[in-house]
Amino acid sequence: MASEVIPDPATDFGERVRRRLTRETTIWLTTVGRDGTPQPNPVGFLWDGADSVLVYSQAGARRLANIRRRPLVSLNLDSGGGTDIVVLTGTAEILDGGPPVTGNPAWLEKYGEAIDARFGSATAFAERFSVPVRIRLTRVRGS
Repeated sequence: MASEVIPDPATDFGERVRRRLTRETTIWLTTVGRDGTPQPNPVGFLWDGADSVLVYSQAGARRLANIRRRPLVSLNLDSGGGTDIVVLTGTAEILDGGPPVTGNPAWLEKYGEAIDARFGSATAFAERFSVPVRIRLTRVRGS
């Protein structure tokens, strides 16, 4: 899929962004709280290869209320050493009736072993993280 947002893979930055969105397992999702403060949370994610990212959330998570009030969010990656920063901004949409983890083969391929080790099964994970959220990317910047 071609992307209008993700930089050209022929550039160093574009190649790094694509590699990291494909390989990384945790990204920081930042929503805006009721009081206007940033609310960053580490989440698992699945990039669609183009302009959106899928995450799963617990039904009672504050991030869902934040998204309903203000759907503009950011996603952030860093190398752990403060370099190779990637900041993505976008609009989050709660997918009522969206695909559960157990019906998402790409998610299970990426996270299956980790899910089994931490939660015992994909079904247990899906019961806990039952709300899919799609973030439509609008901008990318970084170093």
